Amino acid sequence: MTLSREARLVAGATLLTVPTIMYGGATLLGTLTKGAVGISPGNLALDQTQWALFRAGHAHAGVWLVLSLVIQVLLDSAALSLKLKWLARIAAPLAAVAISGGFFGLAYNSDFTWLLYFGAACLVVVVLLTGAGLLRRPNVTAQRGGGN
Repeated sequence: MTLSREARLVAGATLLTVPTIMYGGATLLGTLTKGAVGISPGNLALDQTQWALFRAGHAHAGVWLVLSLVIQVLLDSAALSLKLKWLARIAAPLAAVAISGGFFGLAYNSDFTWLLYFGAACLVVVVLLTGAGLLRRPNVTAQRGGGN
């Protein structure tokens, strides 16, 4: 499999964010174990709602980041204009950051709801564009006479 230059660029930059997710997981582990394991959270004390929002933010960051990487590969095969491909390429990791950031922000202030919805809107745009682009792509193998 060969990735386009664009896919390599965005995927490489996206992979550089993985240590932040790892740091968040280690900090959550430290909070859960009261500093016995993971990174000691200092004086960070979370109530049950904050704890749930932090876990959701961390989990969503990892899941959407992986989806963002898969999207980069799929976009190379999608029949979309260059502008729409770039929109989807950038919006995919942006959705991961915005959704997880929205959960973290909500743990302290309900004004961060907009960030969560912005991330969800980005994700909807990405999956619809990518899906539509993949369905529009002609079957090259069938056109060459190699298909059924």
